[in-house]
Amino acid sequence: MCWDELDLDADEDPRLLFGLKELTFGTRDGLWPIASTDRGETIFLLPGSATPRLLVEDGEIGWAEYRMSFAEWLYRYLIGEDMGGPNSSAFYPGPVKLEDLPMTANERPEPQYGPDRGM
Repeated sequence: MCWDELDLDADEDPRLLFGLKELTFGTRDGLWPIASTDRGETIFLLPGSATPRLLVEDGEIGWAEYRMSFAEWLYRYLIGEDMGGPNSSAFYPGPVKLEDLPMTANERPEPQYGPDRGM
């Protein structure tokens, strides 16, 4: 499906919001999906700028931009800041659960857990 066929409002169209000529994924000038959350947000890296740009889609066609590294974004997300747009904070006091994606059809990676966060 073409993005022009979606009939998006100006505040929903990432091309207009972030000054993109076209919307592609995984290309040199496109968005690179780098992570997702258990709440439906998808985090994209927008390559090609001196300052790292992260674009977060909230799972409901809402977008937010963060000019910071992914490490900083993740830290701020985990301590409960609004990192998926306005009023998006969620605080998880327990250890972080990481799930690797399978690399083959038969692979079933085991989840890994980070250290106790003492929160």
